[in-house]
Amino acid sequence: MKSSQRLSDLRALSPDQLGEELLNLKKEQFNLRFQRATGQLENVARVREVRRDIARVRTLQRQKTLQAAQG
Repeated sequence: MKSSQRLSDLRALSPDQLGEELLNLKKEQFNLRFQRATGQLENVARVREVRRDIARVRTLQRQKTLQAAQG
C-alpha cells in the first residue's frame, strides 16, 4: 500500500519535478552507501527502498516522454 501511494504522488509531478526528485534520491543513495561503508547505517532496508524509488521515477519519466512524443 505504501508504494502505491508513493507512485500516485509521483505521477502527479511534472517532468521537471521528477528530475529534481531523481536528483534527491541519487544523493540519498550516495549518502546511504557512504554510511554503509563506514558502518554507520542503521536502517539497511532504506537502501532497497531508495533504489526502487529511483526506478519508479525513471519509469515515470520514460512514460511521460513517450506520451509527449505520441500526443
